Amino acid sequence: MTVKNKKIIDVVVIGGGPAGMMAAGRAAELGRSVVLLEKNQTLGKKLLITGGGRCNVTNNKKDVRTMLSKYKGSDKFLFSAFSRFGVRETLEFFNKRGMETKEENEGRIFPASNKSQSVWDVLVKYMKEGKVRVQTDADVSGISLDKKTKDFCIKLKDGQEIIAKKCILATGGTSHPETGSTGEGFSWLKKLGHKTSGSNVALVPVRLKDFWTKELSGITLSDIKLTVFQNNEKRGVEKGKLLFTHFGISGPTVLNMSKDIGEYVQYGEVRIDIDLFPKLDHKELKKKLQDILVKESNKKLKNTIDKLVQSALGKAILEIAKIDGETFNHSVSSEDRIKLVAIMKALSLNVKGLLGADKAIVTSGGVSLEEVDFKTMQSRIVPNLYLVGDVLNIDRPSGGYSLQICWTSGYVAGSNC
Repeated sequence: MTVKNKKIIDVVVIGGGPAGMMAAGRAAELGRSVVLLEKNQTLGKKLLITGGGRCNVTNNKKDVRTMLSKYKGSDKFLFSAFSRFGVRETLEFFNKRGMETKEENEGRIFPASNKSQSVWDVLVKYMKEGKVRVQTDADVSGISLDKKTKDFCIKLKDGQEIIAKKCILATGGTSHPETGSTGEGFSWLKKLGHKTSGSNVALVPVRLKDFWTKELSGITLSDIKLTVFQNNEKRGVEKGKLLFTHFGISGPTVLNMSKDIGEYVQYGEVRIDIDLFPKLDHKELKKKLQDILVKESNKKLKNTIDKLVQSALGKAILEIAKIDGETFNHSVSSEDRIKLVAIMKALSLNVKGLLGADKAIVTSGGVSLEEVDFKTMQSRIVPNLYLVGDVLNIDRPSGGYSLQICWTSGYVAGSNC
């Protein structure tokens, strides 16, 4: 739909991702004339691929303070916005519009359909009900503010100009640039007087130097402990899941550690030690191994180690330990048993780096939170400019926390513009 030149509208939303769609729908619900500009041919490209195409809508932490504890360093800014529209309100929003949800591990909330399309459908219908005018293939080249009228002039690369009383910026960060998140919103904000920190990948898989891990691609390890070392000094410990991939490791625990790992690797050698049995100490694990070897004394070690770990991982451990898998269990030396236990308690992975923004789930960096009024999501620098979603400098873990920022900030902005 084409917007006529010079026609002044109430609200223009730049960015058709989850935060922008929520903001546009809410503003229109309150009777505003709203135009949403999306540079792609369709809305919500990143939304449709999030969570592996399943869309991790939010987390189950309905208590505001409990939820905000996950946004370390940002919680004091977010309290007013989350008190207005938090997890409870998000679930009510989608549920009452016919989208059932379900809870999975670590409190992650997904559509019952297991499809991101269900979330997309709700948001698109919400905007249609409010008669939001959606303009796709709308590649914005810049934003300026008329000093006399205080109106915003949005210039598109095709020469079109759109005049609006208020502007909601929902252009996202730089993760998944193929979906349109290329970071141009940060340059516009700088020209308008905002300070922005560099946009860095925040939740991204880790690339390893170890070629042997390629043979483990697709294997998931649960209930493990990961310890990160930089130049042999311990830097962090996390417990949870890990997924081996063809390039290295991924999974919720790895993603949550990736921002720190990315910083560590810039200044030294980084190693991740995996404790495959964090609930057992060395002595207890040695006894467990010994009991298995005694019980199956006439079998070969290569056919027995899978009683402890997946067979592919067991093969890798034997190769790392330089132990012949053809050895019969009754002939496994005490020295080799000690060696196997040591590796299973600290299986070392050598980090090469992060995959980069093309594989990042979210990015860190963006507008300083001190420059935003979170009661309204309005800029403290530029009146009538509202900032939502990934343009805000908020670090968050994986598990639905990123999308909750989109729902909260989008709804609050749309309610106040």
